[in-house]
Amino acid sequence: MDLLTEKLAEQGVNVIRIGNPSRVSEVLLEHTLDAQIMHHRDYKMLKKLRKTAEEYKSMAHQFKRNFGPQERAQRQQLKEESKRALNQADDIEDYITDDLLENVQVITCTLVGSANRTIRHLQYDTVFIDEAAQALEPACWIPITRANRVVLAGDHYQLPPTVKSIVAERGGFSRTLFEKCIERQPETAVMLKTQYRMHEHIMGFSNGQFYGGGLQAHESVKTATLTDAFPAFEPGPVVEFIDTAGCGFNEQTIGEGSSTANPEEADILIKHLVTLLTPYEPAPKDQPLNGKPLRIGVISPYRAQINYLTDQVEHQPKLSQLMARRQLSVGTVDSFQGQERDIIYISMVRSNPEGEIGFLADMRRMNVAMTRAKKKMVIVGDSATLGQHAFYQKFLAYAEQIEAYRSAWELISEAPQ
Repeated sequence: MDLLTEKLAEQGVNVIRIGNPSRVSEVLLEHTLDAQIMHHRDYKMLKKLRKTAEEYKSMAHQFKRNFGPQERAQRQQLKEESKRALNQADDIEDYITDDLLENVQVITCTLVGSANRTIRHLQYDTVFIDEAAQALEPACWIPITRANRVVLAGDHYQLPPTVKSIVAERGGFSRTLFEKCIERQPETAVMLKTQYRMHEHIMGFSNGQFYGGGLQAHESVKTATLTDAFPAFEPGPVVEFIDTAGCGFNEQTIGEGSSTANPEEADILIKHLVTLLTPYEPAPKDQPLNGKPLRIGVISPYRAQINYLTDQVEHQPKLSQLMARRQLSVGTVDSFQGQERDIIYISMVRSNPEGEIGFLADMRRMNVAMTRAKKKMVIVGDSATLGQHAFYQKFLAYAEQIEAYRSAWELISEAPQ
């Protein structure tokens, strides 16, 4: 919501953000309803009335040594004057709010926020619901009931909504209104076919698996590499799959079966990242290279692996420095939804003789993970385990096709003797 507000404001659109001002960045503060009220031409009158009401209230509660009928009547009168001033102030605030909302072009808020008392009476020409493929259907109906036209924007091939209740999930709440509309009225669906984030090799696999090959990379990103943006980096493959098959890097169950980790796989990932960053020296925080600092993301589907990777990053001086500057972040797939990084590393974790991959079988989550990278993506995993699933068989074939395959043995052999 904040990003939408910011982008609309940059285009000169008169926009008001509805929500808690304490959760808004300083950049967007001026676009909140509270800030807009404070800048209204009649705010001085509102402020004066509230000050007067406070003064009357203070006078009414002043201590008096002798307190008789006359003093009691005077106190009551002061309280009534305070209440009258407050009522006038409330009337003026309502007028200012109505005046602002009548003249605003766009209101931004959450789905539930559209029921805010200041806007719940409004009727909208158009309601846009962003990230509709992650929105619970009941929440969508809150603004839709007051709309003449509705536009749902999202990607149902990425993360679904979060449903914590098993009963609710079984009742169908995990299926979104977005998905239902596409199924029931396919003629209403319009696919945006040009993407402006990633190199064509990073896009390629997801494009074929989820979007029928319909996506096109814009010329500005189609062949853009890490070296183009940051000349310190040596030219190299845009996509790499580091195969740990045969290395004996078996997964481990951590914390009474609650999560899975693969420390040796994580160590290989850290080694590869450190090697990649060897020629790169972080610029001073206030002087980023090319105007934008390098940003790196390390993703794993498993919390135990995230914890191990975070610990290892903190023990590497350069990585620790980048993390302190918020140029490097380690997190789950879900935490990276809607975000992007120049470099993305993905630790797949699962490595076992049975070929069990757990919730790696959730293709939508893997689509999210594989499309966060802009200029370089490195996936570390065990092909012997992953390859027993049809989706990953196809990915391995894609890696071979674009010459992205590399055995982890190469990295192991590069270790100092």
